Amino acid sequence: MEKFETTFASSMDLAGALRRAAAAHGEREKLTGKHDENWPDWYADFIVREQAASK
Repeated sequence: MEKFETTFASSMDLAGALRRAAAAHGEREKLTGKHDENWPDWYADFIVREQAASK
């Protein structure tokens, strides 16, 4: 797995990233039909990948 540095200019930017991750993860759980106990890891990976793709 590649490692990317992830930074946010403000708490509002971080909150936005968390909201997008929550929405995407909710859709994923709907598709799989089960609760993901490792959601913090999934959120972190989503946020890092999202930010890396925007650079």
